Amino acid sequence: MVSPQQFDFTDSTGTTLAAYHWAPEGPPRAAVEIVHGMGEHVLRYQGLADALCAQGFAVYGYDQRGHGASIAGEPGAIGADGWAGLVADIGEFGRLIREREPGLRLGLVAHSMGSFATQQALLADSEVFDAVVLSGTAAMDILEPALDLSAPLDLAMFNAAFAPARTDYDWLSRDEEQVDRYVADPLCGFGLDVEAGAAMFVGARALADPANVAQIRSGLPVLIAVGDQDPVNGGLGLFEPLVERFRAAGLDVTPIVYEGARHEILNETNRDTVIADVTGWLADRLV
Repeated sequence: MVSPQQFDFTDSTGTTLAAYHWAPEGPPRAAVEIVHGMGEHVLRYQGLADALCAQGFAVYGYDQRGHGASIAGEPGAIGADGWAGLVADIGEFGRLIREREPGLRLGLVAHSMGSFATQQALLADSEVFDAVVLSGTAAMDILEPALDLSAPLDLAMFNAAFAPARTDYDWLSRDEEQVDRYVADPLCGFGLDVEAGAAMFVGARALADPANVAQIRSGLPVLIAVGDQDPVNGGLGLFEPLVERFRAAGLDVTPIVYEGARHEILNETNRDTVIADVTGWLADRLV
C-alpha cells in the first residue's frame, strides 16, 4: 500500500481543503486526480490509488467541501455558493497538479457526486484534463423533475430497490464487507444540505443544452462506467442519454456497463476488473 502525503489545498475563494498525494516508485509517467462522491472521502480510494501508482501514475485527491478532513461545520453543509466552489475546485486542483507535475499528462477519475460536479466543471475547464473517467454517474437534469429540491437529500432513498435490505446502504455494493465499512465510517453516510443539493441540480440543467455541452473540448476522451443495478442511473435510463449527449458534442466516449454491479463499482465484488479497466484505459490515453 502506498501511503499518501497530506497537504493543504487552498482554492481561489480562500477555502482550505485536505489534499493527498500518492507517489509511485520512480519518476511518474502521468498524473491522475481523484474526485470522491457525496457522504464519503477520498481516502476510501486507496485501492484505486495503489493500482494507479503501480502503473507509474502520480495520484492526487482531496476531501471536497463539507467532506472528510475538510469538514468545517456540519457534514455536507456547504450552501449554494459552496456547490459552485466545489465545482470550480475540480479544475483549480487540476491546475495545481500540473504545477506540481510539469510536463505530465493529467487524467481525472470522478465518482457519483464528484462525477456530477465534473460534468459541470468540464463546461469551463475541459482543457485542464487529457482524459476523464466518470463512475456511478448519470444525466442529473433528467432526474430532477422526480425530486423535491426543497427537501434534504437522503442517500438511503436509493435502497428501495433492494428491500428487504440488510442495511440502509445495500445499494452501494454487493460486497457486504465494503458496505459494512461504509456504515461504520463516521465520515460516511450523509447528504448535502438543502441549498447545496438544489444548486447541484440547478447546475446540471446547463448540460441539457447541446450548445453548452459543445463548450467541452472536442475529442476529449471520456470513460463512462456504471453498474446496471445502480439505482442512481435509473435502470440505465440516465446513463444512455449522457453517453449520447457527449458523443453528439464530439467527445471520444467509451461506455462500460458492469452486469450486476451497484453504485460503487470501485468497491464491488468485481472491483479488480473495474480497477484494471480504469487504469488500463487511462494508461492508453495518458502515457
